[in-house]
Amino acid sequence: MGVFSAVDVIRAKRDGARLDDEQIDWVIAAYTAGEVAEEQMAALAMAVLLRGMSPEETSRWTAAMVASGKTLDLGAVGRPTADKHSTGGVGDKITLPLTPLVAACGAAVPQLSGRGLGHTGGTLDKLESIPGWRAGLAEAEIRRNLRETGAVICAATDDLAPADRKLYALRDVTGTVESIPLIAASIMSKKLAEGTESLVLDVKCGSGAFMKDLARARELARALVDIGAARGLRTSALITDMSVPLGRAVGNALEVAEAVEVLSGGGPPDVVELTVRLAREMLGHAGLDAVDPADALADGRALDKWREMIRAQRGDPDAALPTARHVEVVPAPRTGTLISLDAFAVGTAAWRLGAGRARKEDAVQHAAGVRCLAKPGDRVAAGEPLLELHTDRQESIAAARDTLEGAYEISGADVVSAPLVLDRIAPQD
Repeated sequence: MGVFSAVDVIRAKRDGARLDDEQIDWVIAAYTAGEVAEEQMAALAMAVLLRGMSPEETSRWTAAMVASGKTLDLGAVGRPTADKHSTGGVGDKITLPLTPLVAACGAAVPQLSGRGLGHTGGTLDKLESIPGWRAGLAEAEIRRNLRETGAVICAATDDLAPADRKLYALRDVTGTVESIPLIAASIMSKKLAEGTESLVLDVKCGSGAFMKDLARARELARALVDIGAARGLRTSALITDMSVPLGRAVGNALEVAEAVEVLSGGGPPDVVELTVRLAREMLGHAGLDAVDPADALADGRALDKWREMIRAQRGDPDAALPTARHVEVVPAPRTGTLISLDAFAVGTAAWRLGAGRARKEDAVQHAAGVRCLAKPGDRVAAGEPLLELHTDRQESIAAARDTLEGAYEISGADVVSAPLVLDRIAPQD
């Protein structure tokens, strides 16, 4: 690898040039090693945000971030491996029922997950509301659990794509989070380093998502799928609606309880629909098309696998989940049909109640959150409970109520239900 000048690389991208492979390899390796200064990488990230990157540049950038650390070797797991990644939303607990469901159908799911920040929830925060459950596993434990149970949800080890961890923190404080090439490279570098054989992306679109409109969501989904195809990873993406909270529970323990309902054969129809749709997509990539995941939900196999997965990480699946010290109801102001319920406002209210964090080092309240007692299309009566606010800090309720002002609409009109899955993006021929 040649030695370059960081300033020359910054200028090249600033002026709209395509970075060549050697420039990309050098700048990622040098930044990871501390040889490119934070302010220089911040300038380069801003140049990428403003000038973009070609698919070839984005693919190489991703590969360079993978090469900054180790790659998990899952060759001895003994089953086809399949994973799912969501770009984040409100009430998005799909990983919780999906992982044991797909494992119950014969695949192994190495679900390396993260924590929430702002209005979107983190899978690890949710699972840590289960007494005893632990997120941190060594590589040997990850491989053993995949071999023995087929299902792991845990934190990524520190040596997987360390360049991404460093660059992600920088983007967060330099206004460059929105760059689609950098988002795509961040997501895919972690998944490629994870060692899975196939991947399904759930790209959220709507008020509660990072991608607010369908065109941007399609652009991100295409970038993700193209990177996967270029690196030999079987990849596809579903674009799914996030204008309304997913399910009825938004929070940590509240979402775990709802996930268990789904695994027990119940739960909100939208959560069940998306879980089964994503499971079919993952099983198709794994060569297990003949297995119907709906059967594994109905006959209890997925629930059994959940219990096995939780125990394997020292959690107690029978333990009571935390409950909030204060629960306050938001009543419907009038009689009619609930027309809309804004996902972003509900997610922000849950965050204000303590379910999320403003900074990565903040703690979360496991019992905090919002329960949506009605969803768009439901009839409500004046004074009837519409939302429940759960928190251990009573003083946070007023701010959550303020956030929900104007977040919902009730009228006499009928609601035309929107599809949950808006599009599917597959590799190009």
